[in-house]
Amino acid sequence: MDSKPVRNTMLPYGRQWVDDDDIEAVVRVLKSDFLTQGPAIERFERKVARYVGARYAIAFSNGTMALHGACFSAGISTGDEVITSPITFLASSNCVLYMGGTPVFADIKADTWNLDPLEVKKKITPNTKAIIPVDFTGQPVEMERIMEIAETHDLVVIHDAAHSLGASYGNQKVGILGHMTMFSFHPVKGITSGEGGIIVTDNETYYRKLQLFRNHGLTKNVALMEDNDGPWYYEMHELGYNCRMTDLQAALGDSQMNKLDLFVERRREIANLYTEAFSDMPGLVTPYQADTANSAWHLYVVRWSTESFRVSRKEIFEALRSENIGVHVHYIPVYRQPYYKRLGYSSENCPEAEAYYREAITLPLFPSMTDQDIRNVISAVHKVYYMFVRQLD
Repeated sequence: MDSKPVRNTMLPYGRQWVDDDDIEAVVRVLKSDFLTQGPAIERFERKVARYVGARYAIAFSNGTMALHGACFSAGISTGDEVITSPITFLASSNCVLYMGGTPVFADIKADTWNLDPLEVKKKITPNTKAIIPVDFTGQPVEMERIMEIAETHDLVVIHDAAHSLGASYGNQKVGILGHMTMFSFHPVKGITSGEGGIIVTDNETYYRKLQLFRNHGLTKNVALMEDNDGPWYYEMHELGYNCRMTDLQAALGDSQMNKLDLFVERRREIANLYTEAFSDMPGLVTPYQADTANSAWHLYVVRWSTESFRVSRKEIFEALRSENIGVHVHYIPVYRQPYYKRLGYSSENCPEAEAYYREAITLPLFPSMTDQDIRNVISAVHKVYYMFVRQLD
C-alpha cells in the first residue's frame, strides 16, 4: 500500500465560507453609527424568522446563551427535570444546570442517532418540566412524536436545532416545530456570524422573556413599567444577562442567510457522494436518511464496526488523520464528562449512545470543499478501510 498520504495538508472537518458580500456587509456596519444594539440585529432576526416561518426571533451572542435564555423563559428552576440526548454538545444540558434544573439523559435511536421518543417516555417523572430534543448532524428529530409526548404531560419543548438550519421535517422548515427553537451560527454551522445564536418562537410570552434575559432584565417598554420618570427611564424586571449579539455579527449572519440554501444544497451533494462511495463496504455504517425529514447535513458521521475490523476506533481515527483528513468525533456522551460524574451521572442506561460512541468518526463536510477535497476523503476512507480488512486475511 502507498505510504504517501492522500493529501499534503490537513483538511478540516468544517470551515466557514465567507465571501466579498459578507465582508462588505460587515464593513458597512463598521462605518455606521452602530456597532451593537443597532438596526442590523433586528434585520437579521426578521430574516431568520421569515425563513423558518416563525413570528419572532431573538438573537444572542452565542447558541449556548440562546439555550440558557430558552430555559429561563420556560421557567426551569431547582427541582425541575429536563430530558435531552447524551449525544450532543455540552450546551444542550448545561443550559439546564445554569437554571438549577437537572438534566435527564434518554437514549438515542440506533438508526438516526437522535433522541428516541420511546426512551423519552420512560424518563418522564412528576418533576419533568421540559424536553430538549437535538437535531444531531442536521437530521431532524421526530418532532411530531416529541410534541405529542409534551402535550400529554404539559411539557415545554426547546428544540436544539444548532445543526439543522435549512433542514425540513415533513413539509415544514425546522424552526416552528417546538415551542422554542435554537439555531447556532458558529463558524462550522450552516451559516456563521462568527459566534452567535438565535431563538425562534411563535409564543409572545417567551419572546418577551427572552428579550429581558439577553439585556440584563431591562425594559424601556412604557407599557411594562411600574413607574416612569421620563424618556430616559428604564426598569430591571428580571435578573438577566448581557448576551446581546453585536451589529457586526448580525450583518455577517444576514449576508450569510442569502446563501443558506446554496450551502445546504452543496452539503447534500457531498453527503450523497460519500454515501454512494461507502455503500458496499461491510462493517462501515453510513448515516440513515429518514423519508420524513430532509437533513441539513451539518456533519457526516460514519460508524466503523470495531468488532468487524478487530481494531480500536482510535487506530482508525489516527490512520485517517495520518492521511491528512481532519476527522473528528461527535460527541462524547455528556454523562461521561468529569463534571457530570461528580454530579452523580454514570452510564445512565444508554446502551445505544455507548455503542454509537465506540464507533463514530466524523468526516470533513463543508460547502467550500472542492471536488478534489471530496475525492481525497473518499480515497483516504477506502485506503484505511482496506488496510484493516487485509489485516484480517
